[in-house]
Order: sequence, then structure tokens, then C-alpha cells
Amino acid sequence: MKPDGKMLEICCGDGFNARHFYSSKVATIIAIDFDRDAIPHARRYNSAPNITYMQHDIRERLPDGPFDNIVWDAAIEHFTEAEIDKLLRGIVEGLGSDGILSGYTLTEAADGRKSNDLHEYEFKDKEDLRRFFTPHFKFVKVWETIYPTRHNLYFAASQKPIEVFA
Repeated sequence: MKPDGKMLEICCGDGFNARHFYSSKVATIIAIDFDRDAIPHARRYNSAPNITYMQHDIRERLPDGPFDNIVWDAAIEHFTEAEIDKLLRGIVEGLGSDGILSGYTLTEAADGRKSNDLHEYEFKDKEDLRRFFTPHFKFVKVWETIYPTRHNLYFAASQKPIEVFA
């Protein structure tokens, strides 16, 4: 997070991350989600003076940038491959030349079954996730944590070199 920066959190859900992880790190946050029930909950339970919550479908368009950071945590898997590609084109525009996209997702189960019926695309491994970012960003980092019941993939992407501790 860029101190005193402008951040966009896409697919913010109940706003927990915006309030508890990001609001003390950046100057302003626009936090959006498609779920019309999530935004009133976020406003009620996770508000902060520097967070603006909006009910919005990112498939239509993203809020106007530029943003120093765009965070896409635990939600990229809710979109089809074509939607992810289109969204990444919009994210690149929203970040400008200096911004960083970051987030995480899960891998698909070893037997190929989806971990959640609402997921459109679950990633097979780090390389499968990386291939979505490389057409859009000059610098991409993908790393993982593997536990007996969960395999997480984390990502950071930018047009400039990025420092990620992984």
C-alpha cells in the first residue's frame, strides 16, 4: 500500500478488509461490490472516514482512477476467463503507470471439483494464474501457500518493478 495513496478494492464484500487492513494505510478507499446486501452491511459495520462503499458491477466499468493500489482479494475466481481478461484491461487503465494490483485466490481441488459453486474459474497453479496477468502487466509476481486443506495463490502486478516479500 502506498502511504497516503488512493486505493480501489474491488469485490469488497462486507468491508472487513477495507476497514481493518487498508484504511489505516491509505488516504482514501473506494470499496465496491456487486452484492447489494454487502454494501449496507459494510457501511454499518466497517465504515471509516476515508472509505466510500459503492454497490457496483465491475463488469460494466471500474470507477475512475488513477489508483495507487487496486486490491482484488478472494474474488477473481468469480469471473470467467473472458471477463478476467476484460477486467484486467480496465484495471491497467485504472492504475496508470505507477499503480499496483494485488490480491489472492484459491486453486481448484486436486480432483478438479470447484470449491464453491459460485466460482466461474478456479486456477490450477501459479502458472495458470500468472498467464492472466502477463499480457497486461510488465511485472508480475505470483506465490503460494500450501496447507493440507487449502492452497492459496497470491499476486501482485504493475507496469513498474515491485517489491513483494514472499
